[in-house]
Amino acid sequence: MFSVRIHGRGGQGAVTAAEMLSVAAFREGRHAQAFPTFGSERTGAPVVAFCRIDDRAIRLREPVADPDALVVADPTLLHQVDLFAGFRPGGYLLVNTSRTLEELGLLELVGEMRPERTATVAATELAREHLGRPLPNAALLGGFAALTGQVSLVAVVAAIQAQFPGRVGEANAEAARAAYDRVQEQLRSHADA
Repeated sequence: MFSVRIHGRGGQGAVTAAEMLSVAAFREGRHAQAFPTFGSERTGAPVVAFCRIDDRAIRLREPVADPDALVVADPTLLHQVDLFAGFRPGGYLLVNTSRTLEELGLLELVGEMRPERTATVAATELAREHLGRPLPNAALLGGFAALTGQVSLVAVVAAIQAQFPGRVGEANAEAARAAYDRVQEQLRSHADA
């Protein structure tokens, strides 16, 4: 079973991202579940959403304590909340930022991780560019697909367009494609290093 924990703030679409990720996995014939946990339900409050993906039925229903992948939609949470609780050095880390992990003060953590399993992507900027709004969730799913290979970009785009039909869906899909390409570029540079 592959477990994902998404950290964000209310209004950034972390819950919707987990739901679309589960739909993308389901579209590829896998079993999936997604669910959130909330503190205070208000815009800007920390939010955590979970997704599990497996080839067999998933019976587990508790929050993801030890994720295989950690997606951080808001880098301001990095030093405010214990985002890395239960996170293993062999896991995948995707952070929504235009900065490097070293610039974010995560040098110690990065040293313990495999470079090919870490990436940053300016998902909010891509959302503004393609959608006209700072909603990073769809772009992060494109980056997630590139980083982990757990779902294809085709399935992610289909899930996005099912969630947001019409122009909004296509704009979100374009942001996801752009994020996918940027993370692929980072992974190639890690391989060349």
